[in-house]
Amino acid sequence: MSISKVVSSKVTSQKSIEERLQIKRLVEATRIVTSTAGSDIVKGLTQIPKSLPAYYFYDDQGSDLFEQICELPEYYLTRTETAILQQYAGEIAQITGACELVELGSGSSTKTRILLDAYQELGYLQRYLPIDVSAGMLENSARQLLGDYPSLQVYALAGTYEMALAQLPPTQSPSRMVGFIGSSLGNLNPQECDNFFSQITNALQVGEYFLLGIDLQKPKEILEPAYNDRQGVTAAFNINMLEHLNRRFEGDFNTTQFEHWSFYHETAHQIEMHLRSLRSQTVQLKSLNLTVNFATGETILTEISRKFDLKTIQQQLKTRGLVPIQTWTDSNQWFGLLLCQLQA
Repeated sequence: MSISKVVSSKVTSQKSIEERLQIKRLVEATRIVTSTAGSDIVKGLTQIPKSLPAYYFYDDQGSDLFEQICELPEYYLTRTETAILQQYAGEIAQITGACELVELGSGSSTKTRILLDAYQELGYLQRYLPIDVSAGMLENSARQLLGDYPSLQVYALAGTYEMALAQLPPTQSPSRMVGFIGSSLGNLNPQECDNFFSQITNALQVGEYFLLGIDLQKPKEILEPAYNDRQGVTAAFNINMLEHLNRRFEGDFNTTQFEHWSFYHETAHQIEMHLRSLRSQTVQLKSLNLTVNFATGETILTEISRKFDLKTIQQQLKTRGLVPIQTWTDSNQWFGLLLCQLQA
């Protein structure tokens, strides 16, 4: 093949990707039109005890670190859910039929490929709508997918789940499935979880589907190492939240003066992840006109990760009209994957 033909082929391929890719940046648009950006930070850092919303983990650096966490030997969650998907993705595709896939918190879309392969094998692969707060991660993963799946279209939404679910475009397929895999439901407290299910219900039409991954209750001897890895990647992920706030809100957090602290709260059935101040200190976030004082040992709650009872969550879904029609688990009963259908 001549050099000119090689160049022409590359240009054609690139053009094809550009034609099949759309990215809607909800975060940036919201930041421009609203004066309340960062109000959740002000609220969280001025209350006692202090807390921060977990979605501030996920700037581009935080998203990269989370991808590294998923590969850690202690982090059983990704391996276990991936194995379930590999075993049952074909069954999921057969149950839903031709179905447009919406994924919340898509990240690098690694596990999504298992589902895309299953739909492609049945001739159902059409459009994929990944949703993530990291626009950089969205674009990179979307371009890789479009290079590997020539018939796929990607409509990516960069923003929070709430914003994206409220702004989903009309489906181009006979049906739609919203996927929330990766156990991220555990990051929501009970009230937030209930509100989230309402948002899912509002985003779907009767007969459409919701695929949910949940981490199940198990001994703390298994749970705690998954959030306190020996390589310190989870600690770096936690600390990076402060770096993100520094960049985004003109902050002066000294990240060397905070440490990662994570443990399993057995009564509440949840992992709690904190940032603990190593000394008495004062921090400013200039663009929020916020000054925060920390005592030695004072903590910021950055994440909870609830662990679920399968029967309880199935009943909760039913009360929202999201009826579980199939449930899969691994042999250890460590992780659950639920396929629900919205019923009137």
